[in-house]
Amino acid sequence: MLAKRIIPCLDIKDGSTVKGVNFLGLRNVGDPVELGQKYAAEGADELVYLDISATYEGRKTFADLVTKIAEGIDIPFTVGGGISTVEDAGKLLLAGADKVTVNSAAVRRPELIDEIANRYGSQFVVVAIDAKTIDGRWVVTTHGGRQLSDRELFSWAKEAQERGAGEILFTSMDHDGTKNGYPCETYARLFDLLSIPVVASGGAGTVDHIAQVLSEGKADAALAASIFHYGEIPIPVLKRELDKKGINVRL
Repeated sequence: MLAKRIIPCLDIKDGSTVKGVNFLGLRNVGDPVELGQKYAAEGADELVYLDISATYEGRKTFADLVTKIAEGIDIPFTVGGGISTVEDAGKLLLAGADKVTVNSAAVRRPELIDEIANRYGSQFVVVAIDAKTIDGRWVVTTHGGRQLSDRELFSWAKEAQERGAGEILFTSMDHDGTKNGYPCETYARLFDLLSIPVVASGGAGTVDHIAQVLSEGKADAALAASIFHYGEIPIPVLKRELDKKGINVRL
C-alpha cells in the first residue's frame, strides 16, 4: 500500500507566506523559501505553493520565487494560482515546479486540463476544487471561494479526471482554517468515485483530524497550513502519531 503523504501548504501573497480563515483575514507567517526548507527537513513529503493574489505581474514574480524554491528544497512541490493557459503552466514547470494546480480557470474553460495534460502529462496536472455546501449540495466555487459556479463537486471531479487530471486537491470552504476537522464522508465518496489520488485540504486542527481523513476519508494525502505555520503540530510528531495509529507514512 502506498504511504499516505503529508503536505504543508503555503499561500503566497506579494512574495510572503500568509494564512487566514475561510480565505480571509490574512496574516504574514514567514518567508516561503525558508519555510519550505524547514518543512522538507522535518519530513514533509511534498509542498504546495499557491499564489493567492495572482496578477500578470504577480505571476512573473511568482515564477522567480519558484526558481528559488526549486534550488532550495529536494522534495516535490506543486504550484498554482492564476494559471489560465498552457504557457502559464509551462513557465512554472520550467522554473522548477514538479506539478501545477489549476482551479478557477479550469472551471471557466475545462479544456485547459486536457491541454496541459496533453502537453506535459497527467502527472503534472492537479485540479484544485474549492466547494461549499448549499442546501445539502457541494457547489464548486471560484476566485478563492468568492464566486459560486454552476458545477457540483462530484461530477466536476469525475470530469477533471476524464480530461487528464492526475490528482484532485479538494478544499472544503466550510472547513478551511477552522481547525474543526475534515468532511470525511465527502472524501470517502470522492475516493470511491475516482481512480486518481485525492488530497484533503481545509480543516486540520489535530492529529486525530488528519488520521480520520486518511483512514475513514480514504484520502491519499492530507494538506494543512495553520498547524504547521504556527508550530502547533510539528511534522515529525504528526507522522509518529499517525504511525502509532496504524497509518502508513514515511518516517
